[in-house]
Amino acid sequence: MDTTARYSRQILFSPIGAKGQEQLKQKKVVIVGMGALGTVLANHMVRAGVGQVRFIDRDFVEASNLQRQMLYDEQDAKEHLPKAIAAEAKLRAINSGVRINGIIADLHAGNAETLLQDADVILDGTDNFQVRYLINDVAVKHRIPWVYGGAVSSRGMFAVIRPGITPCFRCLFPHAPVGRGETCDTVGVIGPIIHIIASYQATEALKILIEAPGTINSTLEQFDLWDNDRMAMDISQGKNPACPACAQRRFDYLELHGAGGETEEFVSLCGRDMIQISPLHHRAVDLGLLAERFAPLGSVEQNRFLLRFHVDNHTLVFFADGRVLVQGTSEIAVARSLYAKYVGH
Repeated sequence: MDTTARYSRQILFSPIGAKGQEQLKQKKVVIVGMGALGTVLANHMVRAGVGQVRFIDRDFVEASNLQRQMLYDEQDAKEHLPKAIAAEAKLRAINSGVRINGIIADLHAGNAETLLQDADVILDGTDNFQVRYLINDVAVKHRIPWVYGGAVSSRGMFAVIRPGITPCFRCLFPHAPVGRGETCDTVGVIGPIIHIIASYQATEALKILIEAPGTINSTLEQFDLWDNDRMAMDISQGKNPACPACAQRRFDYLELHGAGGETEEFVSLCGRDMIQISPLHHRAVDLGLLAERFAPLGSVEQNRFLLRFHVDNHTLVFFADGRVLVQGTSEIAVARSLYAKYVGH
């Protein structure tokens, strides 16, 4: 396809132009999370002609995603496709000229640098503060700009983090919120706030990628679409001289991997009635052999990417990288028991 024709309207936009379009072609974006924000972000980046787009997601498509996660359809939900795989297929059909790489993984301290450090910009599509602190550690350590975004209910916010120039995320939010807080799974979310926040994030990413620093937003902006409320807070002077990350260069969230001698990490996914179990060291799993083992014990569904095992009023979802989701409980002790019973150690 004629690339000049494809991007003609974007090239006509003078702040980008032909030079900016060529710059985009040479750049790499990494998106963490392919839920609501992530799907909008990826759609914008691929359609804009960014040369390489990598996205990382640990989850699979469910019917409840379809109201706001724009790249997925009913067939994806019916087949329980991993979001990274479903999104990759859709985006390849949209723009074959972009190198697209969907990775089924949970971002953690053991893989974060490998997956993020070659990015020109990192885009936050997560709903998890711990992961954001991890992104921030990698970004600060390797001086990679990233764009924070979050949305729930009818509210959302975003901010651009440029290591060495702006406050880092840990300057702005020294401590993760205590407790579970509100999530899309507890208070809901409307689609328009997702598109607004992600579109702001994508616009800031384009400015970074074509090296237009004078136009980059220096505020943390918040919106409430339902109550017609908007606030912009200037964060340009918000650096914390004692910040553990950007001032002391102590990357606490990158150093958590494998602490205490554990072989698996158990994490409650906020608002999901689900526990994620992640091996702290790479562990390839043969899903076919698991299907054979579990078939006499309960109902088994399998595709090329994951296996769902229904037993004891719970569902255990196994991925080829050794990760397991235990659906039907928010109690880590229950998940540990089921994991030990059916998987062992």
